[in-house]
Amino acid sequence: MDNMEKIVKELNKYYYGVMVFTLGVLTYYYYAYTHAMFEPWDRFSTLGMVMQYVVIFLALITIPGGLYGFKYLCDKKIVSTLKSPEDLTPDKLELYKKMAAFRILLVSCSMPLGIIFYYLFGCYKSMLWVAAIAAIGWYFTKPTIGKMQKELTPKDPNQENY
Repeated sequence: MDNMEKIVKELNKYYYGVMVFTLGVLTYYYYAYTHAMFEPWDRFSTLGMVMQYVVIFLALITIPGGLYGFKYLCDKKIVSTLKSPEDLTPDKLELYKKMAAFRILLVSCSMPLGIIFYYLFGCYKSMLWVAAIAAIGWYFTKPTIGKMQKELTPKDPNQENY
């Protein structure tokens, strides 16, 4: 098994770990809400409004920041130093793995938060939408060998970029 397959397998642990964690959060808060283990917060109170803004702004910053920021850093720190795909060293692959793991965690952090606050606010649908948008962003972080090869392929400076 070559290095890329090992890296994809390791990144899949992060990817599916986030899924299991989010499902655990969902299960716990669903059970707690349906069994009246806590009193739902008032979403129109000052604290409720502030928490809504925090969760929404966190999603607005982390999802595009994680997706585009990874692409930018990957291009700047790894791809720009390559002349051909054979120039990939184990150090560069390790840097890619760290950045890709951080991307998965950063993009998906709004998913469990949206679910938590959905139930804390008494099934407030806006928080569920935040979790859904984070889940869509999380889907685009799915590690595959093809995606990794595409992200690590040096760009041709003469080719038009649309």
